[in-house]
Amino acid sequence: MRHTIALSAAALAGLTTAASAQKPKASIQLADVAGAWVSKTMVGPKDSVVGTVLFTTTADGKGSTMTFPNHQQVAVRVVSVAGDSVVTEAGPFPSYLRPGQTVTLLHIVGHYKGDEMWGTGVAQYASGDKLIFKTKATRRK
Repeated sequence: MRHTIALSAAALAGLTTAASAQKPKASIQLADVAGAWVSKTMVGPKDSVVGTVLFTTTADGKGSTMTFPNHQQVAVRVVSVAGDSVVTEAGPFPSYLRPGQTVTLLHIVGHYKGDEMWGTGVAQYASGDKLIFKTKATRRK
């Protein structure tokens, strides 16, 4: 009986050591996603594309911008970077999708793999309205 318990404990210790020896997946770095990204904003049950945005991301996060067609650049703030995700915010700025309205806060969680990004976001308007959307982007070469 003691022999069985000793072997079980040794096997469990070996499994624990093997599991802890595995290195966790490295977190994405801003330098990994630096560059220009063409992003599509999608809403509704059929993911209808309602806008295209050019995101320019810098390796240090400072100076990152987004540009809507025929509109000025908007500064983008990097809130956090972890795993495969980069969280960004922007605002306030004039709305591209709702002329005459102001976006007070645009919050996006983007997941990156190679030259592709996908994620979700929310635009909060000065009126109190919120627009929840999906986004997909590819790195411009």
